[in-house]
Amino acid sequence: MRHAHWWQRAWVRYGALSTLLVISGLVILALVREETGTEGFLVGLGLAVLPVPLLIAAFRWLDRVEPGPWRNLLFSFAWGACAAALIAIVANSFATQWIATATADPTRADTLGATVIAPVVEESAKAAAVLLVFLFRRRDFTGIVDGVVIAGVTATGFAFTENILYLGIAFGTDQLAGHSGIASVTAATFFVRIVMSPFAHPLFTVLTGIGFGISALSADRQHIRRVAFPLSGLLLAMGMHAMWNGSSAFGEYGFFAVYAAFMVPIFGLLTWLVIWTRQRELRTVRTELPPYAVAGWLTPAEPYALGSMRARRIARQYARRHAGKTAARAVAQYEAYATSLAFLRHRGRRGRAGADFVVRERELLEELWRRREAARPALDHAARITAPPVPVAAPPWPVYGAYGYGHPTTPYSAPATPYSAPATPYPAYETAYPAYNPYRS
Repeated sequence: MRHAHWWQRAWVRYGALSTLLVISGLVILALVREETGTEGFLVGLGLAVLPVPLLIAAFRWLDRVEPGPWRNLLFSFAWGACAAALIAIVANSFATQWIATATADPTRADTLGATVIAPVVEESAKAAAVLLVFLFRRRDFTGIVDGVVIAGVTATGFAFTENILYLGIAFGTDQLAGHSGIASVTAATFFVRIVMSPFAHPLFTVLTGIGFGISALSADRQHIRRVAFPLSGLLLAMGMHAMWNGSSAFGEYGFFAVYAAFMVPIFGLLTWLVIWTRQRELRTVRTELPPYAVAGWLTPAEPYALGSMRARRIARQYARRHAGKTAARAVAQYEAYATSLAFLRHRGRRGRAGADFVVRERELLEELWRRREAARPALDHAARITAPPVPVAAPPWPVYGAYGYGHPTTPYSAPATPYSAPATPYPAYETAYPAYNPYRS
């Protein structure tokens, strides 16, 4: 095989991307500090960071069924906070100045910049992060939830930098005017951007992420579908962003009208969609894993336990309580690999798996096999705890002792050992791999 060129090596790509993000971060830091001043920058930073942990935790919670690696979230946040913010500041300033010069009307230029230029530039810059993860981390991008998480974290980073700028400028305005307290511009800006609408930017970009998620669920031969849905999501994100920015032009209460009539209902609808998708993913796990239990790779109780978030949590807690943090980490990894295996088989049955289906399936099975000793007792315990009660109907025929034959206080007692259980319930576990695997190509 030919050796890869130097620019195709992984460390070169990681280095170039990291350098780009670091340079973008330093430049955006200098621009924001120049615009707000040192004191305004520090005040804006302290206030803008408040919603970030809550938003990151919310998106991470949505991704608990098949959690993606932290490096993808770190890249997405850094891209939104550094690269996308820098692109937006430079492009928006240039476009607004060009319109003001061409029309000799600065007020109209600001309005066009906020309602037309900014939505297009900002949503395109944020969508670039989703596109990069979609192209270069394809194994981690398998559906709608992945698109929502990557897009939401990217937009959270972008909103973080933008909030520093707006809050810092507001603080500087209050310093010049001598305002303070609730009546200050800083308090009003904080209320609108941090309290009322911390989800605004994530809400816009999530539409783009949903488009990429639908594209990820499409087969490779469906070229139009794979391109049309991401573009449609991007256009919807731009349109909603433009409506949000232009709400001030709808009158004194235009902002509140748009907020109540569009933002809140759409936020609720998207939240329902993501939670419904998450429940659907759990059903996919319960449906796709039983054949691997039949083949000997999993125990019979594992598909049910892995398809329940409560059972997963109980399994991790059980492992931590009885074997320590290392075992709990192994159980969490086991759950993630099993979920990836279920999704892979689901795509394979629908003709959407890639050419490396067999190789990837074998890799996931081997990862599960390495962690089986720590994971199986915990999952078995979780399955017993969370299993729904099974009603047992009384037999239609009379039973000796219990239904009139014999003394009523002496019920029928079953033999001590009615069935002789084998010493090794799963003999296949004695070898490195099960003797029978129907999914081997």
